[in-house]
Amino acid sequence: MQNKLNQLLRSIVEKGPAGCALSVTHQDERIVEDYVGLADIETQKHISSDTIYRIYSMTKVVTCTAALMLYEKGLFLLNDPLEEYLPEFKNPQVYRENENGEIVTVPATRSITVKDLFTMTSGITYPGESNQTERQVAKAMHALQQQEDQGKKMTAREMSKALASIPLAFDPGTRWHYGLNHDVLGAFIEVLSGKSFGQFLHDEIFALLSMKDTFFRIPNDKKDRLCSVYNRNEEGLLTKNTSMDTHIQPEAAFESGGGGLLSTLGDYSTFAHMLANGGELNGERIIGKKTIKLMASNHLTEENAKNYNWNYLAGYGYGLGVRVMVNPALGGSNSSIGEFGWSGLLGTWVLIDPKEKLSAVYLQQMMPNFEAYHQPRLRSVIYGGLK
Repeated sequence: MQNKLNQLLRSIVEKGPAGCALSVTHQDERIVEDYVGLADIETQKHISSDTIYRIYSMTKVVTCTAALMLYEKGLFLLNDPLEEYLPEFKNPQVYRENENGEIVTVPATRSITVKDLFTMTSGITYPGESNQTERQVAKAMHALQQQEDQGKKMTAREMSKALASIPLAFDPGTRWHYGLNHDVLGAFIEVLSGKSFGQFLHDEIFALLSMKDTFFRIPNDKKDRLCSVYNRNEEGLLTKNTSMDTHIQPEAAFESGGGGLLSTLGDYSTFAHMLANGGELNGERIIGKKTIKLMASNHLTEENAKNYNWNYLAGYGYGLGVRVMVNPALGGSNSSIGEFGWSGLLGTWVLIDPKEKLSAVYLQQMMPNFEAYHQPRLRSVIYGGLK
């Protein structure tokens, strides 16, 4: 497996990112740990075990794990209306098209549930141009960013309140739509725990697992370890992108549950293997194995699964914040039913398989990220090498 994966990583770097890193852990043994290429082209700095990456949406797996830890304390039920904890979501409105083709606002058919946040079925979207909700979210996010630029720090709860004032893109529960749901979960965790989101993650997960390099803001004394981001053009030329780091500066306040964390290969591999190992690692119990099983079950229905149609996720359902393998034949995958994980904007990826006690973490920093090319191939080689 080691040689095949090293060859694959080298081919990935030849055609894509300046550098990448991969770890594979099986039955508590790190069987692969590989670093290929450069963290920074200009200085010729190599990718190493010290390299820190922006993991973007791989933050979601951490956020959903944290929220489920509160579920295990009996602080909420998945089918509870969200407004019981975040009152700003009471009486949600939804955009609809009337018989004249006009966009109108009407009451939603039901409340958003806590589970809708986990499963991306709330009607909350990301900023964009595809529908009226996306356009309004873009305006709201721009206004919050302007406030932050003027020195007023944006918090998870402020974002939650801003999103709650925008009519939903669809009735809760009726569609899967990737959006800012897990950022709202960050505010939800703050309300239930009485701590800031980042402090809760530190106290309840990172400190217990000795994840010393996982945080929302890059400390000044670790900035030199941060991997550079590169944009790749169609000819394969890599150009450094320095525009994406406002939210990770020491003075930033917003802690994004959907995409804000920084981490290293070692740290995130520790977190991933804790989940693959049934919620416990090195004597620290973080979450129960039955809760992980609930997290890694397909929660989509026939009705709301129609929009869950990203080609490279063929064969997967969607659980509580994670993709979940439900049909290996459909996905052309040699992985286990129940294998789960997620990926990040810059091409980062995690695979977790409790049946095999297997976890894998791949990290790079490039746009476009080529995830549909390298992630299924990494999966194929990893499972093909298991004994």
